[in-house]
Amino acid sequence: MGWDAFGLPAENAAIERNLHPESWTQRNIEHMRGQLDRLGLCFSWDREINTCLPDYYKWTQYLFIKLYEAGLAYQKEALVNWDPVDQTVLANEQVNEQGCSWRSGAKVEKKYLKQWFLKTTAYAKAMQDGLADLPEWYGIKGMQAHWIGNCVGCHLDFTLQVDGRDTGEKLTAYTATPEAIYGISHVAISPNHRLLHGQSSLKEAFQKALVPGKDCRTPVIAVNLLTQQEIPVIIVAGADLGSLDSKIGIPSTSLEDTFLAQALGLPYSEVIETLPDGTERLCSSAEFTGMSRQEAFLALTEKARGKRVGGEVTSDKLKDWLISRQRCKGAASRETDTMDTFVDSAWYYLRYTDPHNPHSPFSPALADYWMPVDLYIGGKEHAVMHLFYARFFSHFCHDQKMVKHREPFHKLLTQGLIKGQTFRLPSGQYLQREEVDLTGPTPVHAQTREKLEVTWEKMSKSKHNGVDPEEVIAQYGIDTIRLYILFAGPPEKDILWDVKTDALPGVLRWQQRLWFLTTLFLEARAGGPAPQPQMLSSKERAEASNIWKYKNAVISQVTAHYVEDFSLNSAITQLMGLTSALLQASQKIMEHSREFEDALCALILMTAPLAPHITSELWAGLALAPKKLCDHYAWDTGALLQAWPTVDPEYLKQPDVVQMAVLINNKACGKIPVPQQVAQDPDKVHELVLQSELGVRLLQGKNIQKAFLSPRTALINFLVQE
Repeated sequence: MGWDAFGLPAENAAIERNLHPESWTQRNIEHMRGQLDRLGLCFSWDREINTCLPDYYKWTQYLFIKLYEAGLAYQKEALVNWDPVDQTVLANEQVNEQGCSWRSGAKVEKKYLKQWFLKTTAYAKAMQDGLADLPEWYGIKGMQAHWIGNCVGCHLDFTLQVDGRDTGEKLTAYTATPEAIYGISHVAISPNHRLLHGQSSLKEAFQKALVPGKDCRTPVIAVNLLTQQEIPVIIVAGADLGSLDSKIGIPSTSLEDTFLAQALGLPYSEVIETLPDGTERLCSSAEFTGMSRQEAFLALTEKARGKRVGGEVTSDKLKDWLISRQRCKGAASRETDTMDTFVDSAWYYLRYTDPHNPHSPFSPALADYWMPVDLYIGGKEHAVMHLFYARFFSHFCHDQKMVKHREPFHKLLTQGLIKGQTFRLPSGQYLQREEVDLTGPTPVHAQTREKLEVTWEKMSKSKHNGVDPEEVIAQYGIDTIRLYILFAGPPEKDILWDVKTDALPGVLRWQQRLWFLTTLFLEARAGGPAPQPQMLSSKERAEASNIWKYKNAVISQVTAHYVEDFSLNSAITQLMGLTSALLQASQKIMEHSREFEDALCALILMTAPLAPHITSELWAGLALAPKKLCDHYAWDTGALLQAWPTVDPEYLKQPDVVQMAVLINNKACGKIPVPQQVAQDPDKVHELVLQSELGVRLLQGKNIQKAFLSPRTALINFLVQE
């Protein structure tokens, strides 16, 4: 467990309460750790990390220096969100839909400031290619691929001159055909480029040359740092550059660039010749002359990377990562830039492998032992930002020989959000529940009587829609809340936190039935003679055999839900079914059947990770039961330390086909053979019956209202309108 605790929300919450952010944050961590313990959640607390403590963030700073030394951290002016009241830069998510600061409420301004960037574009191609090694990133791979874009070109660096004088300004521009760079005619920038708006020494020269709506040649000359070619900088009309703000013009590979160069009278060379066999080769291109376009692309981008003047293969849409955050109100003589807290969360998984190392962020040997992460559980909202940044850091650490693996996370489960109710004023300000009057037909602001917008959103401090687990636990109990969350829907689905829904009574009833079932068993065993399985009649032995089969089927399916698809709501449904089946057993089966005893034990152990408290109590009761028939359990050990129930080998040797009894309106009509592997699936069994000779004869053309499948007794009952 770690605490991503270095964020602005924590600081803002502390300021609201007139507290120091450090003491406020530490107090919150202590409080939440207590809540997690009370919820019965198990973490390796000896590996706990906290991003706002020096023993963590000094290594974040260390990694920043490593990135800087590798040429992957740099400063440039960028357009940012500026809060004029708090005098600070805001992240996009701190600006509401009305364009106001979520903290001060002031209208946010756009302002050019010098900011730090990490060159994520340097890893675009490696990260795009790396997606092929992540087969279990269901649904997220496509989102990452789209975010990165089609990696077909690169950026190259230029210095800028006026009248033969170096201005000290630099410009980076993109081309999809770097192999043809010797055919360059110009570098195009858009009218909203930082050089026209920020603190650039060339701002005046560019502004003077700008004619809105026209392609304009400027007096500024760009010098290509790779080839030393000198070409003019052009300001293009409108937003012709798509998502780019600067682009290299090469007429040999672009008709658009040809038209622009000819319209402005710019000289250029043809650098691609087509041979009689259709092959394209480079000409008039220095040492790249004679190469095929692909050979030249690889050689030229490699040379640019070697000289650190660009050349990293990337797309025309991916931007470098702006990591600066200003955390100082007003002027300050010290450094006021801090790193975006996404940087902290981009490498925490590596610190987990070696959380107390005072000499380095982590030991490569320990990181190699633990990494990659087997299963990463995270929200879909992290699909492109956090997961992209985490992959970037992992790829970088791999290249720095700090880790063996490039990719940090093997398998991904994107869980849904638990959403809380929010109350928002027309101004966009979120209200605390105490500020809302809920007594009327629609919620209103208690003070102003304004009508409120009521929605369900991700729980957060800033939206005042979190739920304190303490209150709910006090009302319903820990296991009930755990089961409610897990039973409310599949893990990838959002849940609206509303304990008035059907899910809560359902899991409450199930716990009561589980307790009642165990009590019945204990009373049967305590009151009667020693169990004697041989006393069971053939009919009772058949019933016991069905319980044995059902137990094995449930073990198989529940285990798969735990370790493969994580559909714990489906696991609970299976366990509820086994509970019902055992409650239907006769008194003699309960007293004398080993199969019943084993199924009850397996049921309690498979429920234990979901509801550890009630199952620990039930197991302690079972351990005290006299004359037990099952000796493969460790009866002197608690439920959570037992071996996980496994499918009996004999069950695996079951016949491939089950004879499924078919009933119509509760009347037996015959049997059909059903493959063992689909005998638990209501839809498949339904379909097979309808396709069978019996189904065609008795059900074709009939109005089937419902069909009930009982896998335990191999029976399907069709309710048909007469």
